[in-house]
Amino acid sequence: VSKVKIDGQGSADQRSLRGQRLTIFAAMMDDTTVTSLIIAPALIGLAWSAKEAWAVSKVKIDGHPDIIVLQKADNADIVQQMKTIAKTISEGAVSFLMAEYLYMAVYIVFFSGVLMFFTDWETTVSFIIGAITSILCGWIGMQIAVYTNVRTAHECWKDLASGFKVAIQGGCVMGLSLVSFGVLALWLLVFILSKVSDLTDEKFYEAIAGYGLGGSSIALFGRVGGGIYTKAADVGADLSGKNEYGLEEDDYRNPACIADNVGDNVGDIAGMGADLFGSFAESTCASLVLASASPDLKTIPCAVMYPVLISSVGIFVGVLTLLLYAACYPVKEMQSVEKALKGILNISTVLMTPVVVTLSFYCLPAEFVMEKDGAQVKWWYCALSVMLGLWSGLLIGYVTEYYTSHSYKPVREIAETQKQSAATGIIYGLALGYLSCIIPVLSLGITVLVAHTLCGMFGVALSALGMLGTMTMGLTIDAYGPISDNAGGIAEMSGLPDEVRTKTDCLDAAGNTTAAIGKGFAIGSAALVSLALFGAFCVRANVEVVDILDPWVFTGLLFGAMMPYAFAAMTMKSVGEAANDMVKECMEQFPKIMNEGMQPDYDKCIKISTQASLREMIAPGLLVLLSPLVAGIGFGKNACAGLLSGALVSSVQLAISMSNSGGAWDNSKKYISAGGLGKNFVKGSEAHKNSVTGDTVGDPLKDTSGPALNIVMKLTAIISLVFGTAILKHSNASGGPAWL
Repeated sequence: VSKVKIDGQGSADQRSLRGQRLTIFAAMMDDTTVTSLIIAPALIGLAWSAKEAWAVSKVKIDGHPDIIVLQKADNADIVQQMKTIAKTISEGAVSFLMAEYLYMAVYIVFFSGVLMFFTDWETTVSFIIGAITSILCGWIGMQIAVYTNVRTAHECWKDLASGFKVAIQGGCVMGLSLVSFGVLALWLLVFILSKVSDLTDEKFYEAIAGYGLGGSSIALFGRVGGGIYTKAADVGADLSGKNEYGLEEDDYRNPACIADNVGDNVGDIAGMGADLFGSFAESTCASLVLASASPDLKTIPCAVMYPVLISSVGIFVGVLTLLLYAACYPVKEMQSVEKALKGILNISTVLMTPVVVTLSFYCLPAEFVMEKDGAQVKWWYCALSVMLGLWSGLLIGYVTEYYTSHSYKPVREIAETQKQSAATGIIYGLALGYLSCIIPVLSLGITVLVAHTLCGMFGVALSALGMLGTMTMGLTIDAYGPISDNAGGIAEMSGLPDEVRTKTDCLDAAGNTTAAIGKGFAIGSAALVSLALFGAFCVRANVEVVDILDPWVFTGLLFGAMMPYAFAAMTMKSVGEAANDMVKECMEQFPKIMNEGMQPDYDKCIKISTQASLREMIAPGLLVLLSPLVAGIGFGKNACAGLLSGALVSSVQLAISMSNSGGAWDNSKKYISAGGLGKNFVKGSEAHKNSVTGDTVGDPLKDTSGPALNIVMKLTAIISLVFGTAILKHSNASGGPAWL
C-alpha cells in the first residue's frame, strides 16, 4: 500500500494497460499480415469466379439428346435458334458497350486534365485507375451474363434446379470478380503511390479519393446510358407488340424484343455493377480519409487499412455462403427459388456479423480518438457501426420486397384497382412508392444517428461499408435477374416447350423480387456513402457548421433539392423520346411481319436504342458533374455544402419512391397475368391491358431514373471532396464566394 503513489498517474497507467492489447496485436498485424489479409481473399474470389465460369462453360447446348424426348419441332432446329438468338444478344450488348466506352474514354482524358489543373497528379492517377477498374468489372459482368443466359434456358429444358444453379453460377462470377478486382486495384494503388508520392498521410488518402471519383463517374454513364437503352427497348416493345398486336412478351415477331434483352445486360448488369462498384470505392476512400486524420489510427497499418479489410473479408464470406446455401435452401420446386435467393442474403449477413466483430477487435486499438482532443472511441463502437449498416441494409431490402412483391397486400391492392382503369392503378402505385419511403428513411436515420454519435463521420462511413459488406452476394442475385430474364426471352423466341418458359418465368419472377431488394441496398448504401463523403468534404474545405440561415447555404440547399427532379425529368424524357422512335419503327415493320411473313429487322431497333442512349446521357451527366463545381468555385464552400445537403436528402426519397412504384406496377402485371384476380382477369382482359399501361409508366422510374439517382447523391459529394481544396481557395472568410 505504501508503494502506491498519489501522483495522478493512475489514469495514465490504466491507459497503458489498455494499450497492451494493441501492442500485442499491432505486432501481429504488421504490413505483411495486413497485405496478406487483403490480397488472399481477393485472389480466392477471383479463383472461385474462374471456377464457376469454367463450370458454366462446360454446359453443352445440345438439346439434351439423352434426356429429352423429341418435341413437336426437331431439337436440332431449336438448339440452333437458341445459339443464333444468344449470339445476336451478345453482339448487340458488346456493340453498345464499345460505343459507350468510347464516350467514356473521351471523358476520362478531358477530366484528367481538369484534375491535373485543380488538384495533383496522385489524384489524377487514382481517378484513371478507378475508372478503368469500373469499366473492366462491368465488361466482365456483361460477358458472363450473355454467356450464361442461353445455358440457363437450356438447363431449364431439363429441370428447374439445373437452370437455377447455372444462373447463380453466372451471377457469382460478376459478384466475386467485381469486389476482388476492386480491392486489389485499390490496394495496388495505395501501395505504389505510397512508394513514389511525397504527400503526407492525410493528403495522400485525400488523393486516393480520386479512385472513388473514377468509379462513380463510369457508374453515371453506365446507369444513365444503360438505363435509357433498356427502357427505350422495353417500353417500345410493350407498346407496339402487346398493346397493338396482343403478342406475348419476347415474341420473336416483335422487332424490339432483341433490343429489350440486350438492354437487360447493359442496364441491369453493367450499370448496376458500376453503381455498386462506385459505392464500394467511395465508402472505402471516405473511410481511409477519415482514418488517416486520426492521430491514433494513422500510425497503425491494420487500423488505417481496416475499411479495406472489411471488404476483403466480405469476399471470403461470399465464397463460404455459396458453399452453404444449396444445403440450407435446396431448389426442388418453384416456390423454393425465391427462398433460396433470399437465403443467400440471409446467410451472408449472418456470417458477416461475427467476422466484423473479430476484425474490429484485432485491427483497432481498445480506445482511440478520431481527432486531436476528441472524444474516446472504443473498438466495439466501430464494430457496432458496421453491423448497423449490415442489418439495416437487410431490413431495407425486405421492406422493399414487401412493397414490390405480389405475394403481399400493397401490390395486390394495385391489381384490384386495375380492374376499373389504368388511372386508379397509377394513383395507387404512386401512393405505394411514397409510403415505402417511411421505414427505409427511419432505418437510415437511426443508423446515422447511432454511428455518428459513437464514431463521428467515421462511423457513418463504416455503416456504408457494412451495408456493402455482403456486396458479393448482392451482386450475385442482381446479376441472376437479367440472366434468368434473358433465358426466358431465348426460350420464347427459339420455340422451346411451354413448360420451359414456365420454369424460366419462375426464375425471372424471383429475380424481380431480389432485384428490388438489390435496388434498396444500392439506395441505402448510396445515402450513407454520400453523407460520409459530405463529412470528408467539410473537413477538407474547412466547413465547420452548415447553417441553413446563411443565405448561400439556403440557396445551395434549394438548388440541390431541385437537382434530382431535373435529373429524373431529363432521363425520363429521354426514355420517352427513344421509345417513341422504337414504336414507330416497330409499327412500320409489323404489317409486313404479320401479313407477309417478313423476318423482323432486329438490328434497326438495336441501333435506335444505342444512338438514343448515347446521345441522351450527356445532358444529365453534365448536370451532376458541373453543379458542385459551379456552386463551390463560383459561389463558395457554403453554397456547395447546401447543394450537397439538398441533393442527398431529396435523392433518397425520390429514388426509393420511384423504384418501388415501378417495381409494384411491374409485379401487379405479373400477378394479373398469372390469374391472381381470377379467370376473368388474365392476359387479354381489360385489367391486364391496364396493368401493362402501369408497367410501361413504371419502367423508366424503376430502371432508369430511380436507380440513377444513387449516382446523383454520390458523384456530387465525391467531386466536392476531390476539389475541396480548390473550393476552399475560391471562398471568402465567411464561406461565401471569393469575388464578393
